[in-house]
Amino acid sequence: MASTPTSNPFRSGGGEVTTVVPRGLRIGAALAWRFLTVAAALFVIAWLIGYLSVVVIPLSIALLLAALMAPAVAKLVHLRVPRGLATAIVLIAGLALLGGLLTFVVVQFTNGLPALRKQLGESLNHIQDWLLNGPIHLKQEQIQGLIKQGIGYLQGDPSSITAGALTTAGTVGEILTGFALTLFTLIFFLSGGDTIWSFLVRGVPSLVRTRVDVAGRRGFASLVSYVRATALVAIVDAVGIGIGLAIMGVPLVVPLATLVFIGAFIPVIGAVIAGGVAVLIALVTNGVFGALIVLGIVILVMQLESHILQPWVLGRAVRLHPLAVVLAIGAGLVAAGIPGALLAVPLLAVLNAGIKSLLHEENPNPDDVDVLKDQSAQPNEEP
Repeated sequence: MASTPTSNPFRSGGGEVTTVVPRGLRIGAALAWRFLTVAAALFVIAWLIGYLSVVVIPLSIALLLAALMAPAVAKLVHLRVPRGLATAIVLIAGLALLGGLLTFVVVQFTNGLPALRKQLGESLNHIQDWLLNGPIHLKQEQIQGLIKQGIGYLQGDPSSITAGALTTAGTVGEILTGFALTLFTLIFFLSGGDTIWSFLVRGVPSLVRTRVDVAGRRGFASLVSYVRATALVAIVDAVGIGIGLAIMGVPLVVPLATLVFIGAFIPVIGAVIAGGVAVLIALVTNGVFGALIVLGIVILVMQLESHILQPWVLGRAVRLHPLAVVLAIGAGLVAAGIPGALLAVPLLAVLNAGIKSLLHEENPNPDDVDVLKDQSAQPNEEP
């Protein structure tokens, strides 16, 4: 007598486990393995970017500089200047401006060194007199012993000094290589950026090619807005700290303010270094009390920048919430240091504008592509 087949309580007719495994657990498992797949893909992409950082960082900086210079190139092309000549004019003018600012800072500091050296000598004498006759009451022999210990520490380990010099030389070599690659890439971005982008878009399926093209151009327009907003923040930093230094009577106000302007383009560390230089000069020329006041001015301006200017100005320019701007800077700093902090917000701005355009309900009109080719001159239109 043949036995009747018993049904499997773990499977339904479609082969899915439905009787024992709850529906919520099945949905959670489906979401979990998809999340792990996406996380693994993002990890591989991040690893590749880190592995190719020598190329990726110069390429990203060149794209930022292209966003800064592209409107000027577009204006010259609109005035019937050949694009190659317009690129050369804007590039040479930009390099001359940057070189002129750096040269001005170096020359002003060099011219002010004799006075600063004299002030430093007087400050050291005051410090020595305070150590001898102040509340510490050190002896002359103790002060000389401390100085000898410091000199001996510097001279006692020549291998570490040599290793540091070699490391510095290697870093300088990497910086020069990155600068050359950035400049080379920037030339092609300014002269043929539209052609390069059109070539890349050809790899997209024709059904969504126009949508991707419009999304990319809107993303670049958002990048232009970000660079302009960063320049505005840098100007406010330089003016604020410059006014404070002028009120305190600190010498070299203009070169110090210029140094703050240049440093403000490098998140976190740039402003800290420029402000630290201002505080040190105030310490030499105005004493401890004056240096503390300058330090308070620098901290006040930095707080204004980090809590008001960057979230509000950048947030409005790139259509991002201020909290998203702050979190992006923090996450980029933790993930990749200074380059990560520099590139986190522009990357988020480009992704935000591009994804909004891609998720738009209506298909973009092909005429939008022609309009957005001049978007760099009039950036930041809402998708």
